[in-house]
Amino acid sequence: MPLFQFLDHLIPYDTFLNDLAARIVKLLKADHDDPEYVSQRKAYQMFGRRNVERWRRQGKIVPCKRPGKVEYKTAELRFLQRTVQDYFDNQPLSSITNKKRK
Repeated sequence: MPLFQFLDHLIPYDTFLNDLAARIVKLLKADHDDPEYVSQRKAYQMFGRRNVERWRRQGKIVPCKRPGKVEYKTAELRFLQRTVQDYFDNQPLSSITNKKRK
């Protein structure tokens, strides 16, 4: 029986696959009823205004602008929500120097 070796223990391949499949099914069920696009207001409510603004400022998400509306792809927002964020990385140097000058 094949095993996965991690730093602290060994896991049988079947156990790993079952856990992975269960997690994927759980995520798919959670996202099943999400619309393809959400308005900016709804994105702020679901994910937090500061998060959405930071992701947009960092270029991780690009809004879809329509006349009178700003919308975001829900799948992209969910992906960013589940990604571990490094808050000290990827800050544009120009924004740091502009703050110091003021």
